[in-house]
Amino acid sequence: MKEHVRVMYDEAQVASRIAELGAQISEDYQGKTLHMICVLKGGVFFQCELAKRITVPVTLDFLSVSSYGSGTSSSGVVKVIKDLDESIEDRDVLIVEDIIDSGRTLSYLMKALQNRNPRSLRLCTLLDKPDRRVVEGVDVQYCGFVIPDRFVVGYGLDYDQRYRNLPYIGEISFDEE
Repeated sequence: MKEHVRVMYDEAQVASRIAELGAQISEDYQGKTLHMICVLKGGVFFQCELAKRITVPVTLDFLSVSSYGSGTSSSGVVKVIKDLDESIEDRDVLIVEDIIDSGRTLSYLMKALQNRNPRSLRLCTLLDKPDRRVVEGVDVQYCGFVIPDRFVVGYGLDYDQRYRNLPYIGEISFDEE
């Protein structure tokens, strides 16, 4: 199969939206220190750019989870591959994700992290696909773009570990050769 990537949001659009999110988050957390938790691997590009645009003090941590196993569709079972390095008790926490579609992983994570007694716990995603949601209760406070149910790559999002480094969000399609 031959792959084609069509630009959905170009580099300037993504940068502009991240700057807007950074300004809003800075305003909402004025006078506080924000503890940002990146969901690896895809969220790392977004978290780095977002953190640079937040004006309040920021600390960072990383979490890696999987709900896919060896297949290409979610198993619905979330496995923590890398847990947090620091406690989040009594901290203002922002989960940073590249994309939310079914909501299974984030629903699980939000419940698990809430049990660790943060002062506050909010969710920020670069992309949201609400049409794919299969669980309720995934409350996104900060969203870059709401997108239709399309296969997207770039800015941390991948297809078979490729395309993460694209500086834009693109829709990938496949042609028979």
